[in-house]
Formats: sequence, C-alpha cells, structure tokens
Amino acid sequence: MPELPEVETIARGLAQNLTGDVIESVWLGNKPEPLKSPPGEMVSTLEQARIAGVRRVGKHIVVDLSRQSPVASRRQTAVRSLRRDGGAQAQWIVHLGMTGRLLIAKPEHEIPKHTHAILRLRSGRELRFVDPRRFGRLAVVRHGFQAPGSEPLDVGFELFAGLFCGRKTPIKSALLNQRLLSGIGNIYADESLFRAGVRPRRRAASLTRAELQRLYGAVQEVLNEAIAAGGSSVSDYVDSNGDAGFFQFQHRVYGREGEPCLVCRTPIKRIVIAGRSAHYCPKCQE
Repeated sequence: MPELPEVETIARGLAQNLTGDVIESVWLGNKPEPLKSPPGEMVSTLEQARIAGVRRVGKHIVVDLSRQSPVASRRQTAVRSLRRDGGAQAQWIVHLGMTGRLLIAKPEHEIPKHTHAILRLRSGRELRFVDPRRFGRLAVVRHGFQAPGSEPLDVGFELFAGLFCGRKTPIKSALLNQRLLSGIGNIYADESLFRAGVRPRRRAASLTRAELQRLYGAVQEVLNEAIAAGGSSVSDYVDSNGDAGFFQFQHRVYGREGEPCLVCRTPIKRIVIAGRSAHYCPKCQE
C-alpha cells in the first residue's frame, strides 16, 4: 500500500503538471467500490473545475478545485498564497488503497484494465485512476479535508511524544495507528524503529524520552529520504508519470528477513504484530 512518501511523490508530480488545468469532462466506471461520493455529485463537482493545486494529507491526495476565472485568480494570488487550500471551493479526495494509481496520459494511449475514472483536461491530457484490487477510494467534499491524525513531517517533538504516553500497545502498532500519525505504514515504521534502535514489540508507554527523541528523529529522517528517492517500489507502485521509486534499495530491515543486518550482520527477523509483519534486528534494537 502506498505510504506517505509515495503519496507525497505522486501529489508533487500532479501539482507540478496539472495546476491551472481545467477538467472538461469525467468518465466513471461501473464498479461501485471506489466511489465514496455519488457518481452524479462527483461528475458535477469535477466538470469545468480548475485544478487550483494538488497536495497530500496523510495518505490521501487532495485535488483543490476552483471555478474562479483566470483574471480573478490572478488578482487574488496574494490572498490565496496564505491559504493552504488555494481558496478551493471543493476538493477531490483520492486514497490509493493497495494498488491504486493516478496516471497522466495522452488520450491515444491504451486505457489500462481496471481503470475506474478518467478526467479529460483542457490541455488535451487525461488523468486516469487505475486500481486492480479496488481498495482505493474517490470522493468529493465541499469543506476542507483533514486527516484524523497528526502530520508526521509537521508534528513537534512534544506532541509526538505525547501520542504514545500511557499506551500499552506495541510501538509498531502505535506508529501504524492513523488516528495518531497519518501516513506511516509498515515500511517506514520498520525502518524508523531500526534507526531508533527500538524493537517493534516494545510497549509504546515504555519508551524513555531519549528513545522517543531518537524515534522522532528517525521518522523525520526516513520519510524525507524516501520522498527524495521517489518512494519505495516494492510491489506495483509508480508515480503519476509511471516511474518507479528507489528507496527500496535503501531498506535496512523491511523485506530483508534472514538477511544479515547491515550494521552488525545478525540475521533480520520477521514477526507478526496484530496481523501486520514487522522486521527488526535482534541485536541493534532493544
């Protein structure tokens, strides 16, 4: 499932390529699972809307929509720059699920199987949502979309540490709890815990302040490095241009069960915590 770095990479690519373009028409497939908003409402909201910006919120891609004229838009540039949503009147929310993709394509390019939405743009391009397993979700909202948890790249240390205070759940499970931190998944939880020297089974409440400081720094470091590398392509993830990420080549524990630790050469172990896999080094992590 795409995590924060992958979603951030896609959102940045879409923002760079699509901001200012206009959605002229919308095609939706006949599978009901991806649609969290009624098809008619989605079409009426998207058609003839200008893409004011694209950004990531947690694991969601948020496409800010505006119906302002270009002249009015230019006049209000200074005001809009102070607002994160760019003065959006509505938003298209995309959650990629496990196998979802948002791809920019030319109309003449073959439409992939399992395409569930096509936005035809004034520039002559198309934005296609493709999702073989149909766990992805599409919705439109009229008010500012917010993720349930704190933003890992924006949260301060004191708030970060407070999220785990008194929690008896394993720290790995706490990191995956989207109501605490929005965007972290299996890969980056494992990698962050390794760099912090903390075992995934440790109770969250048992971490000392020093350990929490190491974990806080590791989360920031891992996420930023992964974004710089375009995310991790361990399955079928690609960005909006169809390009794979490269951070999988920097994984130190995730997916390396039985292989030697890159620090101490101890074989990496894999365990299951609350139904989710966890990879760690028995020697480097306490």
